[in-house]
Amino acid sequence: MTETAAPTPYRVLARKYRPSDFAGLIGQEAMVRTLSNAIQSGRLAHAFVLTGVRGVGKTTTARIIARALNCTGPDGGGGPTLDPCGVCDNCRAIAEDRHVDVLEMDAASRTGIDDIRDLTGQVRYRPTAARFKVFILDEVHMLSEKAWNALLKTLEEPPEHVKFIFCTTEIRKIPVTVLSRCQRFDLRRVEIAVLAEHFRRIADLEGATLEEGALQLIARAADGSVRDGLSLLDQAISHGGGTVTEAQMRDMLGLADRARVFDLFESVMKGEMAPALTQIAEQYTMGADPAVILQDMLELSHWLTRIKVTPDAAEATGTASETERVRGRALAGGLSMAQLTRAWQMLLKGLAETRTAPNPLQAAEMAVVRLAYAAELPTPAEANEQLRSAPRVPSGGGGGGGFSAAAPSRVADTGPGGGAMAALKLAPAPAATPSALPPMPAGFAEIVALFESRREGLLAVQLKNRVGLVRCEPGRLEFRPHASAQPDLAQKVGRLLSEWTGRRWTVTVNTVEPAEPTLAEQAAAAETRRREDAAAHPLVKAVLAAFPGAAIEAVRDIAGDAPDDSEPADTDTLTGEEEP
Repeated sequence: MTETAAPTPYRVLARKYRPSDFAGLIGQEAMVRTLSNAIQSGRLAHAFVLTGVRGVGKTTTARIIARALNCTGPDGGGGPTLDPCGVCDNCRAIAEDRHVDVLEMDAASRTGIDDIRDLTGQVRYRPTAARFKVFILDEVHMLSEKAWNALLKTLEEPPEHVKFIFCTTEIRKIPVTVLSRCQRFDLRRVEIAVLAEHFRRIADLEGATLEEGALQLIARAADGSVRDGLSLLDQAISHGGGTVTEAQMRDMLGLADRARVFDLFESVMKGEMAPALTQIAEQYTMGADPAVILQDMLELSHWLTRIKVTPDAAEATGTASETERVRGRALAGGLSMAQLTRAWQMLLKGLAETRTAPNPLQAAEMAVVRLAYAAELPTPAEANEQLRSAPRVPSGGGGGGGFSAAAPSRVADTGPGGGAMAALKLAPAPAATPSALPPMPAGFAEIVALFESRREGLLAVQLKNRVGLVRCEPGRLEFRPHASAQPDLAQKVGRLLSEWTGRRWTVTVNTVEPAEPTLAEQAAAAETRRREDAAAHPLVKAVLAAFPGAAIEAVRDIAGDAPDDSEPADTDTLTGEEEP
């Protein structure tokens, strides 16, 4: 009886084709060149930090560095090399993740100080079998502040047999004190053309057939990440059963056909709303995400803008087909820069609304409607030119035979959905009405009175009690505030004065030039002088002498010759008690 061999477990493409040496890394030539020179000259840093987007090869590069530092060659007598042999005990053990001297720690799950203490405790021991003891810390930006402090001293003066390799996607979260002790390598996003060629080689090795358009879609969706692209390629091969077409790839990714994107964008920019909404509905029925539809239109508007600025960009773009380049040049030539930039801004806002809306389809349609109605509106320069060239008619205000420019009344109804936009209809300007703005305050006291009359009591109290005037002119006010004044008093006063008077006011704080006393202090000083003057009057002196203990409570002016019924006729008011 024969036993059936267990099937070999399937390995995903991202793991199956993981590079094992520097030659297998794609798109990272600058980093490979620097490491090559460092290894050849023996100028090896004690700590490296690798940063870049997800899936670009940070952890893979760290393992390759560990193999390059510890490779002994097939004969066992080699040193650090740029091309690890892959057959020695160290190379095989590191490739299989079982080397005792290459310790890989996930800093996202082990963020505490105790984990770092365990790590630093192993630093002082020499490696068991390798040349260097290598510590690889993945997602190192997740370490806590205390963990960084615990690692800092060891990182500054590590033993000669220890190498640290940090991998992170958030380089800004790593303390500067740590970065200054490491040699930094920025792994770049891999270009679309390089990714497409890499995926083509892997597809050939897997015996799969992919159309050129499908490869371009995968490379574009990977967004510079090799791992993400390989995952998509793995899914595409399974989806197409070994043969993947561009249409199948678009269905899998939920993308709209590129030609449909051109048709939709062209309809919207012509103001043809009915065909545009129909195309959105058809793409949505076929499985396209509304947010992806707007994102495709956004990318197209950016590409057309580049063609508009630099016509050679259409030929330089390797991901566009000949049909797209021809249509792109024609479409960019028929649109102005103002229309393209306006389309970019409106689509960007519509994309954000679509991603957060309860019904993404409705949000996408409303964004397209707004863009269509704004696509053929004249630019400010064109509208200004139309107003300048319009016939001038007499204004309806009677007097003097003055003339005023005609103003546009509305845009014609033949807008989106009805062909080209009609010209602006011009109508006589209405008769000017006299303004009802209050007169300009002549002084600081009138400004405070204006705030009181406008029922801005808090600001009026601030101006009266906590502000010393430096300079006051029509449209300009400078004062020195007290320490207890509101910090934004000048901004509030300037805004309200400009709103009330219809003229721009500049209100500034001046702490250099001398300032007058506050209005409250001036009023108190005036009242003191009035009392002193009243006390110096001979009649008042006689009254004060006749009534010991009397005091002047208030000084009032008598209006007119006859005394008022509600006010005493005396100039001075005295209080006190008579002695018996």
